[in-house]
Amino acid sequence: MSTFTLSDLEQTIAIRAAASPDESYTAKLIARGMAVAAKKLGEEAVETALAAVSGDRQALVSESADLLYHLLVVLKAADVPLDTVLGELEKRTVQSGLAEKASRAAE
Repeated sequence: MSTFTLSDLEQTIAIRAAASPDESYTAKLIARGMAVAAKKLGEEAVETALAAVSGDRQALVSESADLLYHLLVVLKAADVPLDTVLGELEKRTVQSGLAEKASRAAE
């Protein structure tokens, strides 16, 4: 079992985002703007879904890694800390998913 966490990935992305776009894919992606970073996130989401339905476990693992990386890049570009997202998830786990969705529909 790996001890590498999403927080570790978030820290790595922060370091690489501060580098020159000529030296870092992360920095280049952020420098190109939110639309480009978000588009790449969407592409990775589709690739992950396709890997899931194909039944190819290794492809699903690989595409999931790409998806998580690109999600954290978009969060970095939007200046949204991972802890903020985790806090939202934590709030949602105090009730069932069905109850949580019903409460959002009433808003």
